[in-house]
Amino acid sequence: MADPKGFLTTPRRGLARRPVQERVRDWHEVYVGQDLLPLISEQANRCMDCGIPFCHSGCPLGNLIPEWNELVSRDDWETASERLHATNNFPEFTGRLCPAPCESACVLAINADPVTIKDIEVAVADYTWDHGGLPPRPAKRPSGRTVAVIGSGPAGLAAAQQLTRAGHSVEVFERADRPGGLLRYGIPEFKMEKCHVDRRIRQMREEGTRFRTGVDVGTDLHAGRLREEHDAVVVAVGATAWRELPVPGRELAGVHQAMEYLPMANRVREGDYAVPPVNAEGRHVVIVGGGDTAADCLGTVLRQGAASVVQLDINPMPGEDRAFAEPWPVYPKVYRVSPAHEEAREVARLHGEEPDSQGVPLPGPDGDVRMFSASTLRFEGDGTGHVRSLRLVGVEAEGRRPAQGTERLLPADLVLLALGFRGPEPDSPLIHQLGLRLGARRTLARGEDFTTDVDGVFVAGDAGRGQSLIVWAIAEGRSAAAAVDRYLAGSTALPAPIGATDRPLVL
Repeated sequence: MADPKGFLTTPRRGLARRPVQERVRDWHEVYVGQDLLPLISEQANRCMDCGIPFCHSGCPLGNLIPEWNELVSRDDWETASERLHATNNFPEFTGRLCPAPCESACVLAINADPVTIKDIEVAVADYTWDHGGLPPRPAKRPSGRTVAVIGSGPAGLAAAQQLTRAGHSVEVFERADRPGGLLRYGIPEFKMEKCHVDRRIRQMREEGTRFRTGVDVGTDLHAGRLREEHDAVVVAVGATAWRELPVPGRELAGVHQAMEYLPMANRVREGDYAVPPVNAEGRHVVIVGGGDTAADCLGTVLRQGAASVVQLDINPMPGEDRAFAEPWPVYPKVYRVSPAHEEAREVARLHGEEPDSQGVPLPGPDGDVRMFSASTLRFEGDGTGHVRSLRLVGVEAEGRRPAQGTERLLPADLVLLALGFRGPEPDSPLIHQLGLRLGARRTLARGEDFTTDVDGVFVAGDAGRGQSLIVWAIAEGRSAAAAVDRYLAGSTALPAPIGATDRPLVL
C-alpha cells in the first residue's frame, strides 16, 4: 500500500453531486463534472491491501481491487486501467450502475467506512477513455468459427466482445432498434448517459463484432435457422417477464409497468419522441416497489414535473446498521438514500410539502417519499376507465398481514409498477424454436458450463440466472464466452470468473 496509515488518517469522501435544483431540470448525470483525480488518489490511499482481500469475494468479476487502488494512489492511471480491464469489459458501466457489493465486503466496513471502490473504478475508466487509452483490440487471427449472440444487454455485450477478441466471427441480434438492451432503454440518462454505451458499441464494431438491430429472433428470424447457420449460439435475452400486481383495478388506464414507462423517457433523449406517450407532468404519481427500478422511476417523474409522488414499499423500513442476520461481508439491507430520493426530499421541501402519514406505518425520515410496510389493496377509477386513486393498507412486519386501521386512499392518476422480473418471457417463440426448457426458477435451464440441452446453445445472464446485478451479467457473459470458446476450439485462454450455478454471496 502507498500509505500504511491512510485508512486511519483519511476520512471517506465520495464524489460530489450536483445541486438538486440544477439536476432535476436536466437529464445529465447527477455527479459533478470536475478534475477528480486528486480526490480519487487520496481515497485510494485508504485501501489496506489486506492479506485476504474480501472485496474480491464481494465482486462477481473478481476485480483486482487492491492492485488498482495502489496504482491509483501512486497516480499510475495507465497501469491501473490495465488491471481494471483485465477482469471487467465495461467498468464505466459498473462504476455507475453497480450497487458496489465490494464495498460492503471491504475489511474497513467491519467497523468503519469502506474504501470508495466504485468511485475509483469509474474514475479510472473515464480517465482511460478521456486519454485515448482504449483502442479496439481485434483478434490477431480469425478462428473460422461463427457465433450468434441473442441480446445486447451487458451479458450479451460481454460475451460478444470476449468471443470476438478470441478470433470468432460474432453477430449480435437485438430486437430493439439500437443495441444496448437494458443499458439503452431501461437505465435513465441521469444514471448513465448513453454516450458511454455508444462508445463501447463503436469499439466493438471496430474490433469486428457485427450488430443486427430490429431483429426479434423467434419472430423475424427463426431461431432454428440461426442455430444452423452458426457454430454456436449464446442466448442472453435477460429477464424481461415482469412481476404483476393482481389487484382490483389493474386494468385501468394509467397503470403501467416500469419497463413500459422508462424506455419512453429514454427514447425522448434519443430523439424518437418530442414528448413521451406516458408522461408524469402535472400528475399525481404512485410508484409501487422498493428497488432500484422504483428509484429510476422516481428520478424520471421528478424530471418530467410530476405534481406529487409517493413510493410504496411492502417491506419494513430498514435500520441504519447491519442486522444481526446480515454480518460482514454480506451485502446488508440498510436504510439508503439514492440520488433520486434525495431529489424528491429536496423538491418537497422547496414546495413546502410536509409528509403526512395519516395512519400509514412509518414513512421514511426527513421527508422521504417512501412509505414502508405499505401494501396495495386496489386501484380506483373515475368512471371513465382511468385510475384516480390507490387504496393501500399498512402491513405488519411478520407475515405481512394487514394492520387494522391503516387503510388510506392516495390520489393517483399515474401508477408505475416496479416489482421486479421473474425471468425470460416463457411464451417466447425463441425458447420453443431452439428447444430450450425452463427450470424450476422459471429461468432457462442450463448446466454449470452454461450449456443447455441443445448442442451448441449456451445461456448467459439474467435469462439463466434470474434478475440480478449488472456486475453478475458481465461476469456471466465473460464466463459463457470462455465456455463457448472451449466448445469451439477444444481449449480456451479466456478467463471464466464464475460458473453458471454460482449464486451471489452478497445479494
